[in-house]
Amino acid sequence: MTLEQLRIFLEVATLQHVTRAARRLNMTQSAVSAAITALEMRHGVVLFDRVGRTIVLNPNGQQFMREAQAVLASARAAEAALADLSGLMHGELTIMASQTIAGHWLPARLVAFREAWPGIRLDLGIGNTSEVAEAVSEGRAEIGLIEWPNPKRGLAMKAVAEDEMIVVVAPSHRWADRAGPVTQLSESPWVLRETGSGTRLAFGEMLAREGLGIADIEIALTLPGNMAVIGAVTAGLGATLVSRSAVEASLMAGMLCEAPVRPVPRPFFVVTHEERYRSRAAQAFEAFLADG
Repeated sequence: MTLEQLRIFLEVATLQHVTRAARRLNMTQSAVSAAITALEMRHGVVLFDRVGRTIVLNPNGQQFMREAQAVLASARAAEAALADLSGLMHGELTIMASQTIAGHWLPARLVAFREAWPGIRLDLGIGNTSEVAEAVSEGRAEIGLIEWPNPKRGLAMKAVAEDEMIVVVAPSHRWADRAGPVTQLSESPWVLRETGSGTRLAFGEMLAREGLGIADIEIALTLPGNMAVIGAVTAGLGATLVSRSAVEASLMAGMLCEAPVRPVPRPFFVVTHEERYRSRAAQAFEAFLADG
């Protein structure tokens, strides 16, 4: 068994598709299929169920996936340790960030970091706050960036910036031209992000501030991304709580209006593992964010 076989297996397992995995790995489809077949035959175990033209990870594969992720995480840590011997001239940094951070706050900072340390290859993954914390906990990402505290065992969190969450509605909504502050959040249906996202957690805090719970409001839709949520609200479905940076262009264009609801401050956190090896690249990136 080689690290390359593990890398191929994880890509296929993640995408559940040989052709897409081959494209991501810059390999031919036949080479990816051969690597999976060789892995299964060498150890006498079937990792995927072939159902028609699809490939599905079976229970054996699901168990092996966790072990493969741990092995590759250890290999990355060893590679990072070797890269550290040559300073910050070479290396790789795996980052995972929540959607709002990755889409609006982080890109300019990645560019600036890359300009300062061009020898460091940056690998960015995107998920919600819970998924990012899980990736750092399991060693699949060395640095995480999340929008809400996640008190997961073994993780260290440090605030690096502050966001502002605002309520937005379409121009046709009753709150768009309201003279005074909104006092009854239950007056409108809401479009929300999924459970586990930092945005959803911020919404829960806003409700608690008003003495409400999730059962006190009408949830019209729950969607797994900022763009989908913003699109539904722009179409007039209801109200939502979202990062100001995510809707700045829509506000300026008059496609959305800020409702008179007190904003919710929300810090951004950098997340690291307290016990796993941290490369010099990770330390430099964390210091870079702290310096603004």
